[in-house]
Amino acid sequence: MSKQIPEEVVKHTAHLARLNVENIEETIENLSNIVAQADLLSNIDTTGVEPTNHAMPLQNVFREDICEPSYDRDVMLSNATSTAGCYVVPRTFEETE
Repeated sequence: MSKQIPEEVVKHTAHLARLNVENIEETIENLSNIVAQADLLSNIDTTGVEPTNHAMPLQNVFREDICEPSYDRDVMLSNATSTAGCYVVPRTFEETE
C-alpha cells in the first residue's frame, strides 16, 4: 500500500476545487494510488533518453502568409445599393440611453 494522503489535505483540496467528496476514505485511497503510480515513474532509468516536449514530431501545417493583390474595390461595390467607400447596411441594433 502506498503512503496515505492526510484527510485534512484531501478535504482542503476538495474545498479549493469546489468538489463535493461524499466518501472521504475511498477518495483518500484513490488519490494515494494515483500518487503511488506517479512515483513509479520516478524509478524508471532514463539515462541516454533525450528529453522531449511532445511524443510525436511536430511540423507547421500552415501555409506561408503571402501578400497578394485583392479584388478591385469599385468592382466589388458595383452592385451595392448604397456605398460610402464600403457597403452601407441597415442598422441592426437600436440605440438606448
